[in-house]
Amino acid sequence: MDNTDTNPLEILYQDEDMIAINKPSGLLVHKSHIDKHETQFALQLLRDQIGQYVHPVHRLDKPTSGVLLFALSAEVAQMLSLLFRNSEVQKEYIAIVRGYTDDERLIDHPLKQMLDTKEQKKLGITKEAQEAQTEYIRLGTVELPYAVSRYPVARYSLLKLRPKTGRKHQLRRHMKHILHPIVGDTKHGRGEHNKLYREKFECHRLLLHANRLEFNHPISNKKMVIEAPLDDMFKKLFKIFSWEEMV
Repeated sequence: MDNTDTNPLEILYQDEDMIAINKPSGLLVHKSHIDKHETQFALQLLRDQIGQYVHPVHRLDKPTSGVLLFALSAEVAQMLSLLFRNSEVQKEYIAIVRGYTDDERLIDHPLKQMLDTKEQKKLGITKEAQEAQTEYIRLGTVELPYAVSRYPVARYSLLKLRPKTGRKHQLRRHMKHILHPIVGDTKHGRGEHNKLYREKFECHRLLLHANRLEFNHPISNKKMVIEAPLDDMFKKLFKIFSWEEMV
């Protein structure tokens, strides 16, 4: 993660009702019992940066970068949260995944709701599978001259992902399900590919970026399109893989 002590968060959009930032990979949205050792959170950093309280309306996983939207009042927070719950916010992500995928596909695969705490697991609490859909378009491919596992070369695809539902870790779990895990995913991915990227490219992040949100402004009803530029690691890999014109 960028050093947020010296680097302010990149603000992508701001008006009197809401603010959007380009969240760096490695930064939590807010305090979490899962990462008790963390001391920096997007919510507090942004609040301190603009001198105003901000209200979270959705989340991005800690290792995912990209567009993160906050409301500037409780009333707007409720309106925006409703848009997310009702799937009235179109989300788009960029990812680098293992292998050559299909040109395009709709993944329609139910996902069990993930248990949040060890206490829930100890109590035997189970959660039903929920419907989950993700569509993707393949933007590019690359073959690298490195042996991985039993293969003499390593192949990867650049994808544009559009989740139709909002389940926890949905994109990461769906890509694992179709055997094309996202590179850098230490929970749902493949260790040998993550290791290759660390050793060959000094890449220590999940290669998943929330690059675009599209929705109607809850107050003005104006069509909003908020986009987040890629970080330096993505740009470095795009240059190496000749993908600069892909996004």
